Amino acid sequence: MRLFGLKSCDTCRKALKLLPDAQFVDVRSDGLPQDVLAQALTRFGETLLNTRSTTWRGLDETERARAPADLLADHPALMKRPLIERDGELYLGWNAETRTALGVG
Repeated sequence: MRLFGLKSCDTCRKALKLLPDAQFVDVRSDGLPQDVLAQALTRFGETLLNTRSTTWRGLDETERARAPADLLADHPALMKRPLIERDGELYLGWNAETRTALGVG
């Protein structure tokens, strides 16, 4: 299991506490692998972008109009977090649905 997020993200830290065997990947320093990004964009589409983030608010309209894949490549902090990959299945966010699917409280 891999958890993609930011080491400074409180939600990612909460998820890691309940998923101690997960391999953490900091998308800001390590990037998001292209195959995972492609799968996540296919599964979640534009909802993969965190449009409430300070990074998003700092972008002008021209930047915001770019393709999600290009935005995430240039601004990995724009990704909603955490993105969790387990056995080829992806989960986005740390909500009750994700926790239930992963079998954690």
